[in-house]
Amino acid sequence: MKEIIEQAWEDRSLLKNPDTVAAIRALIALLDEGKVRVAEPVDGEWHVNQWIKKGVLLYFPIQELETIEAGPFEFYDKIPLKKDFARRQVRVVPHGIARYGAYLEPGVVMMPSYVNIGAYVGSGTMVDTWATVGSCAQIGRHVHLSGGVGIGGVLEPIQAAPVIIEDDCFIGSRAIIVEGVHVKQGAVIAANVSLTQSTKIIDVTQPQPTEYKGVVPENSVVIPGSYSKEYPAGVYQIACALIIGKRKESTNKKTSLNEALRDFNIA
Repeated sequence: MKEIIEQAWEDRSLLKNPDTVAAIRALIALLDEGKVRVAEPVDGEWHVNQWIKKGVLLYFPIQELETIEAGPFEFYDKIPLKKDFARRQVRVVPHGIARYGAYLEPGVVMMPSYVNIGAYVGSGTMVDTWATVGSCAQIGRHVHLSGGVGIGGVLEPIQAAPVIIEDDCFIGSRAIIVEGVHVKQGAVIAANVSLTQSTKIIDVTQPQPTEYKGVVPENSVVIPGSYSKEYPAGVYQIACALIIGKRKESTNKKTSLNEALRDFNIA
């Protein structure tokens, strides 16, 4: 399957070959059942399966637009909706939508929200109201994506890693995490934090700051911040994120964001 998809990626005329079409559709079916993943931990490091991302991209041109009806609602798209949630043991509140090719482990709860193709969402995770999980994003177990959270998707460039949120993380309301940012296990991201690959993530818990980009260390408690930068027109404030402490081992992993921040005297 990998070889067929790699060949079709280099030569799109092969998309007319029935064997190529069958291989791509078989791959998406495996993604839908969680039997393969776009990215996965290997020996403690996350590995991106680039050929699977290629397969997802190749799925679009072999699909035809069609009308999809769900009760009184109508859609017109190339990708079917995910179905059979009772068998999958996934709770989906009305207006919660997952696309075929996304995997939801048993125990996931989707409020009115959206999970795109290629994404992986672990057991016990809450995808709260109007939260979005972009294409190929990897969400761990027992994660809370609060209302309005935006988890970015990534299909291209092929070598780019998707957004990864590891187990037991809490992502606060309206937080935005995009461009393959990696949030490690147990981290708490406060409301309105925006994280991109260029965002400075500054640990301010020691006498000298420590700066990260693209990664939030495990158990970090992160709030919005800013720093001053001088331009020809004057000094302006640039958004950043501040690590103000570590989540305590004694803290219940299901604790609310307010309780986690209260440990550091933050409203």
